[in-house]
Amino acid sequence: MKRPWIVVGVAVAALFGTTAAVWTSTANAAETLLSRGKPAIASSVENAATPAAAAVDGSDATRWSSAFADPQWIQVDLGAAATLTRVVLRWEGAYASGYEVQFSADAQNWSTAYRTSTGDGGTDELTVAGTGRYVRVLGTARATAYGYSLWEFEVYGETGAPAGCDTATDAARGRPATASSVENAATPAAAAVDGDAGTRWASGFADPQWIQVDLGAVRNVCRVVLVWEAAFARSYRIEVSNDGQAWNAIWSTAAGAGGTETRDVTGTGRYLRVYGTARATAYGYSLWSLTVNVGGTASSPPTSPPPGGTDVLLSYNKPAVASSSEDDGACWQCVPGRVTDLDPASRWATSPTNGWVDPGWIYVDLGATARVRTVVLQWDPAYATAYEIQLSADAQNWSTAYRTTTGRGFKETVRLDASGRYVRMLGTARSNGYGYSLWEFQVYGTGGAPTTPPARPADPVFPATRMVWHDEFDTPAGSKPDPAKWTIDPGTGQNNEQQYYTDNQNAQMDGNGALVIEARKENAGGRAYTSHRMNTGTKFHVQYGRIEARVKVPKGNGLWPAFWMMGADFLTGRPWPYNGEIDIMEVLGRNTTEGYSTLHAPAYNGGGGYGMKYSANGADLSADFHLWAVEWDSRGMRFFLDGRLVFTADKETVETTRGPWVFDHQFYLILNLAVGGDFPGPVDATTPFPSRMLVDFVRVYQ
Repeated sequence: MKRPWIVVGVAVAALFGTTAAVWTSTANAAETLLSRGKPAIASSVENAATPAAAAVDGSDATRWSSAFADPQWIQVDLGAAATLTRVVLRWEGAYASGYEVQFSADAQNWSTAYRTSTGDGGTDELTVAGTGRYVRVLGTARATAYGYSLWEFEVYGETGAPAGCDTATDAARGRPATASSVENAATPAAAAVDGDAGTRWASGFADPQWIQVDLGAVRNVCRVVLVWEAAFARSYRIEVSNDGQAWNAIWSTAAGAGGTETRDVTGTGRYLRVYGTARATAYGYSLWSLTVNVGGTASSPPTSPPPGGTDVLLSYNKPAVASSSEDDGACWQCVPGRVTDLDPASRWATSPTNGWVDPGWIYVDLGATARVRTVVLQWDPAYATAYEIQLSADAQNWSTAYRTTTGRGFKETVRLDASGRYVRMLGTARSNGYGYSLWEFQVYGTGGAPTTPPARPADPVFPATRMVWHDEFDTPAGSKPDPAKWTIDPGTGQNNEQQYYTDNQNAQMDGNGALVIEARKENAGGRAYTSHRMNTGTKFHVQYGRIEARVKVPKGNGLWPAFWMMGADFLTGRPWPYNGEIDIMEVLGRNTTEGYSTLHAPAYNGGGGYGMKYSANGADLSADFHLWAVEWDSRGMRFFLDGRLVFTADKETVETTRGPWVFDHQFYLILNLAVGGDFPGPVDATTPFPSRMLVDFVRVYQ
């Protein structure tokens, strides 16, 4: 329902950068809607469908809704200090009977402009007086058993030109202008700064596009006026630079409205750029004019600008800070520092107690000013569909260098060119009901104070011919596996297997150059079958190379021979699948005309592992020996059966479609013959016992 306006005032201390209250009974005639599309955050959200952003999106069909508790709040960042004249609250049925409207210059120190304990829902139109950059509605008493919910939260006022801003002089008029593209020769970049309202710049029909102007010297930019043609930007940012290479965003929006847009900003640079990231039409971007106002004395360029040179990893083992983090049984030590440790099997996650809300953030301190060109985010399934990459000199004042509302998770590589000491991922919309979680947050560029990560082994050159480890199994008949090369691994198996692995009673040489691993029908360790399992865990580890074995597998329902590898950190306490597992060969005895090669990691494992079932091209793998191999380097793995490529696991593809690649470290080798279990199914009356897996050799080349 429509309610009478309520006239209120606020005195905000000059200490906080605001002005004294002025009592008024009418709204300022020049007021504009300042909150539409601006960043909004809240103390909580009821679910992913009711984010804070929904209260400032201009739609009466979307809403913010909080958790069912007191107090709760929602705040909007207007982007710059403004003279505030009116606040409109359109309540859903879950309204506040008690609430306050507050202003702030820094989102830390708040002054109350309006307070009530008799709210009755509907639409509240409040005439206010004061200034501030941040506006907050603080709910102190709910009217229902639910939370607080607003269809719309509108803030009106005037930004006005900042003090000392020369709005009478256009610093861009007639200055050199360039652009990413032009639609044709009649729409050059220079037409946007020529002072002629009848000429315009127009770009190609694609995203992104930009236009920049050289102001001739480093200037303090205080206002930018854009006069759009019908082909305007829905999403864009205004950036400044001292050298035309490293850019800092001083203003951005995802809700551009076209027409004439006046943006009061604060920034210093010689070059100014309007960078469009989303067009409002099927055409390009087009500006009738780009006006730049400056004021005051220009700041000197940085005495130590971020150096040039080759981009390196700047973030390795650097301190990280987050809005919240998790450290419990569900996500052990999922703390901020995990995103900079180059361990793809450790991650940061926001707290389930107070962090499964929008926004959520994490930043890394590079140790010194850096020129950042690339940010790599490796997401957990709790990823951001909308987020920003921001930079700061002091971890307090942030400039947005990149923004998206179409995040897709997995591995995302963001290209940018901006400067700062601190780099932050600000998540504004979650992909699901959980919080935000990153396996890796890598920052590349120049400058900073980088720590050199540990060197990795050089990639082998395939075909690799230097043998670094092998076992030919050519000792006399009845002899046991070489204890200098193999560790026997007795005990029960996983996956509901039916066998007990004995302490070296089920393996011996056959005298013809082969190891025999034998599965028998006999009781041991509480199981009805016995078999053998051995590994090189305490004898030999390998990272990269060609690992191969020539094997003859048994046939029979429930039999499950395997040649595989486990991440060596499993031996020091890292649980499966975080250590990584590489299955070079698995064959199911019920069908010995096909094989399997599979990778297991935190994001893909068990029945959801990343692998391939492949045919033996008509051969019966139990009738003779066959050669299985993997060629493994820092780019991925290629699996072979008898020299035929049967499966390729490309690292980049896995990271961008399935999750982190956890295989760039030391692994050890395993041979075993399992009986029964989830994968092969049970044995039956037709399964022959004893059944034998024969291994001619195992070899490792680099």
